[in-house]
Amino acid sequence: MEDPDESGNVPSGWSWEDNKLFELALAVVDEGNPDRWEAVASIIGGKRSAEEVKSHYEVLLEDLDIIESGRLDHAVSAVLNDTQDVCWTDEDQERLAQLNIR
Repeated sequence: MEDPDESGNVPSGWSWEDNKLFELALAVVDEGNPDRWEAVASIIGGKRSAEEVKSHYEVLLEDLDIIESGRLDHAVSAVLNDTQDVCWTDEDQERLAQLNIR
């Protein structure tokens, strides 16, 4: 992921908070849901359209493919490997509970 600027936005225009909500939404909205992208957009506060959310997901998949294929620049890999990996925090769990998704 790219570094945020002073406002907390990454160059893609998605804030850190938007990305965290996006990740949470992907975890709770079933892939088979015909309204998946609308539901994800709603969870992140309706600031993004379903198309923007789907496009952001496709970019994420492309990034994962690059990382998993080993095509990621080694210098970037070294920096990423020096950071602490946190997959799911207590704060994420609290946010999920606040969303009250059924």
